[in-house]
Amino acid sequence: MSHASGAAPARTYGDPIRAGDQAPDFTLPDQSGRPVSLRGFRGRTVVLYFYPRDHTMLCTAQACDFRDAYEMFNQAGAEIVGISSDPPASHQGFAKQHALPFLLLSDAGGMVRERYGVPRLLGLLPGRVTYVIDPHGIVRDVIQSAFSVGAHVQGALRTAETLRQPPD
Repeated sequence: MSHASGAAPARTYGDPIRAGDQAPDFTLPDQSGRPVSLRGFRGRTVVLYFYPRDHTMLCTAQACDFRDAYEMFNQAGAEIVGISSDPPASHQGFAKQHALPFLLLSDAGGMVRERYGVPRLLGLLPGRVTYVIDPHGIVRDVIQSAFSVGAHVQGALRTAETLRQPPD
């Protein structure tokens, strides 16, 4: 998305991240407790999805949909990264139980969720939003749907495929 002045308007903390914005960097522990930074993925497309909670019906369905499409994302040159406020130990059990081949990051205080402006569902529950970030760190797509988890996977895959680097 381009802006008339050529520059993105100034954001304030908690404003939703939109297509065309620079993705805010962060460092969070993965399911093994190792720190992972968004900047570590530069040069690759990242499908960053925020979800409410491990081991719940819709979150499990979404994670399994991403798992089942993992090879297609890989072929499109995209990495999948899930974020919730669950602790690393919960993520580890969730990933093992469902054979998830991608990283799950623990945003214990919800700071990264807030930096991205992910809205709360019914004002109470953490929201479900997926961001497709290009190899330069620019958000190219934002998929929001609290209940249609398939929309996240299908929309993110379509966008990731458009960002695939053509062979030289």
